[in-house]
Amino acid sequence: MKVVVVGGVAGGMSAATRLRRLDEQAEIVVLERGAHVSYANCGLPYFLGGVIEDRDALLVQTPEALHTRFRIDVRVRHEAVAVDRAARTVRVRDLVTGEEYTESFDRLVLSPGARPFVPQLPGVERAFTLRDVSDTDRIAAELTAGARTAVVVGAGFIGVEAAENLRHRGLDVTLVELADQVLPPLDPEMAAPLAAELRAGGVDLALGTQLKEVREHDVLLDDGRTVAADLVLMAIGVRPDVELASAAGLTVGPRGGIAVDEAGRTSDPEIFAVGDAAEKRDALTGESTLVPLANLANRHGRLVADAIAGRPVKARPATATAVVQVFGLTAAATGWNEKRLRAAGRPYQALHLHPGSHAGYYPGASPIALKVLFDPSDLRILGAQAVGSDGVDKRIDVVATAIAGGLTAPDLADLELAYAPPYGSAKDPVNMAGMIAENLATGTDRTVQWHELAAVRDAGATVVDVRTAAEHGRGAIPGALNIPLDELRERAAELPDGDLVVHCQVGLRGHTALRLLAGLGRDAANLDGGYATWSAGQAA
Repeated sequence: MKVVVVGGVAGGMSAATRLRRLDEQAEIVVLERGAHVSYANCGLPYFLGGVIEDRDALLVQTPEALHTRFRIDVRVRHEAVAVDRAARTVRVRDLVTGEEYTESFDRLVLSPGARPFVPQLPGVERAFTLRDVSDTDRIAAELTAGARTAVVVGAGFIGVEAAENLRHRGLDVTLVELADQVLPPLDPEMAAPLAAELRAGGVDLALGTQLKEVREHDVLLDDGRTVAADLVLMAIGVRPDVELASAAGLTVGPRGGIAVDEAGRTSDPEIFAVGDAAEKRDALTGESTLVPLANLANRHGRLVADAIAGRPVKARPATATAVVQVFGLTAAATGWNEKRLRAAGRPYQALHLHPGSHAGYYPGASPIALKVLFDPSDLRILGAQAVGSDGVDKRIDVVATAIAGGLTAPDLADLELAYAPPYGSAKDPVNMAGMIAENLATGTDRTVQWHELAAVRDAGATVVDVRTAAEHGRGAIPGALNIPLDELRERAAELPDGDLVVHCQVGLRGHTALRLLAGLGRDAANLDGGYATWSAGQAA
């Protein structure tokens, strides 16, 4: 059997090496149009910032090493320009010599990746993208030549990582984003602390605006602002590279990627597609989606190798679990966010909490902002987000695993998670989220979201701050009545008639106050996530 793999890196090389481990006799050819076939593209921003000092550390495998270990015929700077499905051949162009030749195949794996989206704007040819090692080399040359100012366009994961690392290199950096927040995959109240962290790190944020023109030494934004820019980096996003597949008559899916089944097969059963060019199945809806993440590309490369080798396989739906470092903070997310659920008209219940990263009595504990979204009818977990300086990644990984396992939000309360004071608490933040979900599901708690509070007050509800007087004095919701929790029983007569919304700093004392008031016959709701979440929402 002869297998030709178009495109290396995560998806293509995972497919090629896994197939060799399953079939020693197969002839495997990898065609890579770039200069490097296997590299750590997720590490590129950190090389620019000097965090990764050795460029060669980014190069995972060389063609020579792959041939020695796996007997794979790897051809860099060779581009597949056409596929003849009837003849089972690929037309290949040697990008060094310009010569073309035909390569036959029994099975074909397409892993062309995605291309950075660059809008057609005046002067945009001066801008860089950050997608492969060659891009990194060109940007590094600009830095070595003395670039002192940079504009990064797009505040998604790559844009934020690039902005941070260019600051590490000492550049004055402006981060431009069309949305009114950084990291649009997060909800606004979760992104607000990250915007503050970027500003504290010296990154200037230009939110709610977009690039209009790239000039010789600066850029013009559509709000009229001119920003100095020795270096311009476009990080708006990527588009699946489907040119080869489309020209070959393969089906392109509704999201613009190559349509594949659960085994990675395209509309031609002898041709497979993996990586950023291929559509995935969304874990919430089961519909087609695009998830340009390296972990999925690796997993699906392995999966199609198994399928080619005749093993039964089935790709799991994708939750788009991701994590990013923002100076001293970490942000992570899995599943859908609240903005997306609301836009889709999908019923959901949100909960916020702000627990410590580990036991508070052990030195070094820091707060985590954790948000979980679940279906109010079947209690299915729909998504989660977390922000903090420590322990964020493992909490989101646990929730992502719970989603994959079909657990409900209240089930999180009963997970047995590793605990010792330096690492967590007897009630882990994930367990606490499950307890809150159970309270909401059973009616033991009733909450109001930060963005709902104004409307609830307009309807006549009184906001009661149950924090201490000192906490209230350091910052309070305007017009809130301050009655500390420990005085609430004795001072309950001071509460006005009508609905009440109680709150504390993070929600726990607010829940206790709500239960106390319920016992006294008063109707109350708890401000979800307390003053901390409300404040972040106002900042957003």
